[in-house]
Amino acid sequence: MSAKLAVGISQIDCDDTEPLINPFVHHLELNSTYEKIKTIVLTLILVPVRVGLICFFVVTGWILATIGLFGVPEQELHEKPLEGWRKKLKNIISLLGQSSLRAGGMHFTIKGRQASRDEAPILVAAPHSTFLDAGLVYVTGFPSTIVRTESVSFHIGKLINYTQPIYVWRDDPDSRQKSVKEIIKRATSDMDWPQILIFPEGTCTNRSCLISFKNGAFYPGVPIQPVCIRYPNKLDTVTWTWEGPSALKLLWLTLTQPSSNCEVEFLPIYYPSEEEKRDAKLFANNVRAVMAKALGVPVVDYSYSDCKMMTKAKEMNLPFANSLVEVRKLRKKLGFKGTDREEAVVKSNSYTCRDYSKVTFIEFVDTMRLHSNEQAALQLFRIYDKNNTGLMDIRDYLLGVLATEEEKTTEEVVVLAFMIYDVKRNGKLTADNFCKAVCQTLGISQEYGLQIFDQVDRKQLGFVRLEDFLTWVSKYVPHLIYLGPNDKPNWQNLSVYQNHEKKVD
Repeated sequence: MSAKLAVGISQIDCDDTEPLINPFVHHLELNSTYEKIKTIVLTLILVPVRVGLICFFVVTGWILATIGLFGVPEQELHEKPLEGWRKKLKNIISLLGQSSLRAGGMHFTIKGRQASRDEAPILVAAPHSTFLDAGLVYVTGFPSTIVRTESVSFHIGKLINYTQPIYVWRDDPDSRQKSVKEIIKRATSDMDWPQILIFPEGTCTNRSCLISFKNGAFYPGVPIQPVCIRYPNKLDTVTWTWEGPSALKLLWLTLTQPSSNCEVEFLPIYYPSEEEKRDAKLFANNVRAVMAKALGVPVVDYSYSDCKMMTKAKEMNLPFANSLVEVRKLRKKLGFKGTDREEAVVKSNSYTCRDYSKVTFIEFVDTMRLHSNEQAALQLFRIYDKNNTGLMDIRDYLLGVLATEEEKTTEEVVVLAFMIYDVKRNGKLTADNFCKAVCQTLGISQEYGLQIFDQVDRKQLGFVRLEDFLTWVSKYVPHLIYLGPNDKPNWQNLSVYQNHEKKVD
């Protein structure tokens, strides 16, 4: 790459690059001394009172729900709506739920008018950003919801059952189909079922955008009322994302706020066209566009599968795990299909002739066969240039992409990591590179990684071979390379690495 071309990348070009939105990250810190002191004082004075009141209202609601469901077989609960006094009891339970929210300091502002079930059988609410969104159930009159089956195991299971929810096993494809059929059946039924409330994003975000809507709410092809949710608070103590404060911390900080505001806006009913009735994806995208316009945020095509990928990456401790959804989107912008380019880099002869731990932007685009004037390439480089030094470790990028873009077992990922950090191609890793390979794939600490290195390197040769490490794992700690029920190690499958290494004693 010529010096003239390098000079062509000006500082202005870099400054004009817009950062890519990551909706799964939320940072919350009490920076001022005043906020810290206020939190301590209100924790001692306000939180015990609020918790006591919340427990009272929730327990009372649970008792009424238990009474209301007494004598109702579970099968009947799924086949027909509640009637008579049981149906009227919903209003009381809903008021108790609203009281519990107010006791916790939540203040709801309602805009627009909620449509009736006859007008719009389905309510779709977004953005979904916190467990407190569940309070919308009480605000909207106790509609049916889409609920994971494990939620019933909670002590408030009776309250959930009283909404006559549609249950789903999130990771079971057959269950999704059954849930869709149930949504269609209820939404088009002549029976007096409650409205169905759905959060079509399927996971929590930081409200910076609307991610992809799942199609479930849109298959029936019936009129839908969009519901926009906002939390206009100075300190955002409610947003619960994949990277950020825990649910317990958010609940504590929310309870220590004098008040927390939630704005619920009912948009006009959306009547689908004939084309939208035939195409649920088109229907979902068009409704999302209407809601995004009302909220003043962009739409971004992230999905629940991206969240699952990022969660697994974090468990494995892959480099820049929280940015891998951004990396995936940028690679798509750059026209990457599969992982051919990254695999070609790792397998190339030049891989042993260059220090890939410190790569400039020009070297990065040259290695990946990109154009240096592509903004997406610059954005991709900036993700890995964490200290703004103008340098990145390309091995972090290679490992993150190769480990997540295709389904691989944990052992296969470890094999890839050994390949990436075996820069001399002699089948040996020093302690430093060994720690990077195992710590960034198995989710273990560097201290533990060094202990493993010492145990595998019994002869104190100063290096470890892949086969020696896998033999040691299978003998002493087989659980170390086991991350889930579908991720079983296959100790004989070392061909990926063996085909590209040179055995040197």
